[in-house]
Amino acid sequence: MAVEELERSDDRFPDVATLSSALAQAGYLADEGLATAIFLALRLQRPLFLEGEAGVGKTEVAKVLAALTRGELLRLQCYEGIGLSQAAYEWDYARQLLHLRAVEAAGGSSRQAEDELYSERFLVRRPLLKALEEGPGPVPVLLVDEVDRADDEFEAFLLEILSEWAVTVPELGTVRASRPPLVVLTSNRTRDVHDALKRRCLYHWVDHPEFEREVEILRRRAPAVGDRLARQVAAAAGVLRSLGLYKPPGVAEAIDWAGAVAALGQDDLGEQVASVTLGAVLKYHEDQEKVRSLGLSSLLGSTAESGA
Repeated sequence: MAVEELERSDDRFPDVATLSSALAQAGYLADEGLATAIFLALRLQRPLFLEGEAGVGKTEVAKVLAALTRGELLRLQCYEGIGLSQAAYEWDYARQLLHLRAVEAAGGSSRQAEDELYSERFLVRRPLLKALEEGPGPVPVLLVDEVDRADDEFEAFLLEILSEWAVTVPELGTVRASRPPLVVLTSNRTRDVHDALKRRCLYHWVDHPEFEREVEILRRRAPAVGDRLARQVAAAAGVLRSLGLYKPPGVAEAIDWAGAVAALGQDDLGEQVASVTLGAVLKYHEDQEKVRSLGLSSLLGSTAESGA
């Protein structure tokens, strides 16, 4: 890496321990592997590709990075069929048409009006283009969320941007980033993302947290939840993840569950409370029926010691 690139890297986090502490102060408890991956993405100015089950905190990484660096968070939510106009830029056709009509009504030159149509004033910037444009202050944080939901064609377009840090608008020219943005890509692995895209990134698999770390996450993200309830919910969520459910609960669902129980004025995850709040942690009817058929009492009995 060139010396000037190292000098542009964020020197507020000189080592992994400092970054990990900063993440914790911002409300994100990362294990050593994830903290190291984030640190290297900052230091090497490489995109960070986070893969893992839904609800384990991948998207939150980009949000907390934006908070720590004070860079603007630009979120691109991927979906099947997403294209250039939704991801990078498009022309404001309605305003262009109004401009033509206004010029014609004023007796102006139609040729001049047509020449003005493809100018900056009619360009609608989407997250990818915004992330590359030069601006004051810290570089933005670009979140490409659930890239596995996009099509192969979009992956190829994204690969080109991550390779060159540039987008070409044929009518205006090429927009090239003088300072690469911080990029976080996430995938729930509904399909495999092409190796070519992954090679451009640092990769980390985000797993469910260990028990004690999940307890601490619950206590931080749901302040109304006491220690006993946090430990019971974390233990119960761990058991649920071992049952082979269609959609095992992530940390986000565990937080919702603990918050729901606390909102009912309860500080203990008893069988009745667990039954009526099961929809906060399991979002598929088949999963709820499977858990009920196995017996909530046995599920909660196996977590009693953890919640003591």
